[in-house]
Amino acid sequence: MTARSDIQAITDRIRERSRSGREAYLARITDAAGKSANRAVLGCGNLAHGFAVCTPQEKIALSGDTVPNLGIVTAHNDMLSAHQPFETFPALIKQAAREAGGIAQVAGGVPAMCDGVTQGMPGMELSLFSRDVIAMAAAVGLSHNMFDAAVFLGVCDKIVPGLVIAALTFGHLPAVFVPAGPMTSGLPNDEKARVRQLYAEGKVGRAELLEAESKSYHGPGTCTFYGTANSNQMLMEIMGLHTPGASFVNPGTPLRDALTKEAARRALAITRLGNAYTPVGRMIDERAVVNGVVGLHATGGSTNHTIHLIAMAAAGGIRLTWQDISDLSEAVPLLARVYPNGLADVNHFAAAGGMGFLIRELLDAGLLHEDVQTVWGEGLRAYAVEAKLGTDGSVVREAAPATSGDEKVLAPFAKAFRPTGGLKVLAGNIGHAIIKTSAVKPERHVIEAPARVFHSQQGLNDAFRAGELTGDFVAVVRFQGPKANGMPELHKLTTVLGILQDRGQRVALVTDGRMSGASGKVPAAIHVTPEALEGGAIGKIRDGDMVRLDATAGTLELLVPATELALRPQAGADLSENEFGFGRELFAGFRHLAGRADQGASAFGNAA
Repeated sequence: MTARSDIQAITDRIRERSRSGREAYLARITDAAGKSANRAVLGCGNLAHGFAVCTPQEKIALSGDTVPNLGIVTAHNDMLSAHQPFETFPALIKQAAREAGGIAQVAGGVPAMCDGVTQGMPGMELSLFSRDVIAMAAAVGLSHNMFDAAVFLGVCDKIVPGLVIAALTFGHLPAVFVPAGPMTSGLPNDEKARVRQLYAEGKVGRAELLEAESKSYHGPGTCTFYGTANSNQMLMEIMGLHTPGASFVNPGTPLRDALTKEAARRALAITRLGNAYTPVGRMIDERAVVNGVVGLHATGGSTNHTIHLIAMAAAGGIRLTWQDISDLSEAVPLLARVYPNGLADVNHFAAAGGMGFLIRELLDAGLLHEDVQTVWGEGLRAYAVEAKLGTDGSVVREAAPATSGDEKVLAPFAKAFRPTGGLKVLAGNIGHAIIKTSAVKPERHVIEAPARVFHSQQGLNDAFRAGELTGDFVAVVRFQGPKANGMPELHKLTTVLGILQDRGQRVALVTDGRMSGASGKVPAAIHVTPEALEGGAIGKIRDGDMVRLDATAGTLELLVPATELALRPQAGADLSENEFGFGRELFAGFRHLAGRADQGASAFGNAA
């Protein structure tokens, strides 16, 4: 099927806007593939270093350009539950490569930090910029020019976007992304949230809180709520960078290992040395980007991707905007209810039909581009399947189930939970912002209340503990943008504001910081642009000013006369404590170079 006319129109305008940048990008990767991207250009000394530890047979094979060599870029570490399973993947990939007549080498490792560990801590100020560091680290590994294709092992928040940026920078190479899968279900997410709220209110102690958290995050694999990590996996599948059905299979299972080996074989099959050459830079085009945004809306995915998708697209010469994302949200219904947009976790989502069911429903409704290239070598319809383990230990695929296994978790198109995706751009005299409404009750989509201004999430939390946050108010937390302090997630505010809302207060959040894939039931205008440090109007808001957040009309207004606002001085903030400690001094250059949130917040600039 062809995409619906409104989806096609948005795609066409992205293509037209991107034309010059995309043409220049495609010319660069064509030049790279034709002139220098092969081992034949390496001198004997260069090549000898590149295969010094290989077997004699591998050295003979790698001395020419007849046997494909697969580069492995891994984000393995054994502190992150989502990335610990990658410890065994290189061996599986190397085995599969040998069996397929190829070779695989670990090209390099990239850092992978856990936002769950650094929430509310100084290390969180490195988080957003770790995406660009990951892209650079992957580029270092691939720069050796020893590889005919690459597989990327990554799962979580900034890791996958960084790896995608690297893959597109080396767009002449085929790229296959290999997930590790979610951990098995533990303590239900709503119960975890209940204990967090009780702890914040002083009704349970640290021991009870730690017990609940440990039962929720309890083993290898991705955290089971639908935050940025699992949104990443959805994106990689719906954009055709995973093999079909690979995203949400638990680690440590025979099917997971079979999918990993299959991914290696597929990467070797699509190099320039075969007949199915699929360079990732040509594969990921405007249609694939739109498919990713559609998937984000249909699943109620992470708000972080209003930043990451723009940066990822830019790496391929494509100019995506917040308005594109917002307009697609108006066209795409919400088909999944996964925490924090519901009570289910990603394992329940997978059991209800998962990605195969979702993709088929969206394709049949004309909301996705079916005629895209994928690493599987077919259009997106090939992803409307469920992966299973065959009797011989290989991967077999069946058509996605005709009906949802649980319509409270995964709805058919005809019974969508909401007519829109729930991500919207807000605009007004405060600037532009993003709001996620899919978990916010409709009666809270409009909040008009006096401002309470803070320069850190700790300041707001201190005011809460002191009993100062009474009545209705809009919390304004500023100097949290990319240039100010690296734009940390302000996840610690979710519990406090949720408590106040449950007490009957009408509250909202306005911030130039982030709230992550865990953005929940409190209306939050996030990623406010321009940020306070760049002179944005959020820096002129004073305590007591009336602020109106209207998610229905798409407006964010400071109800102060324009003449008065123009004369107001910009607030200042002492950011010296954000400049040192926990490695923050090493990231001063990133803060200086960072672009605006609506341009991807990248230190590389907007390449498109």
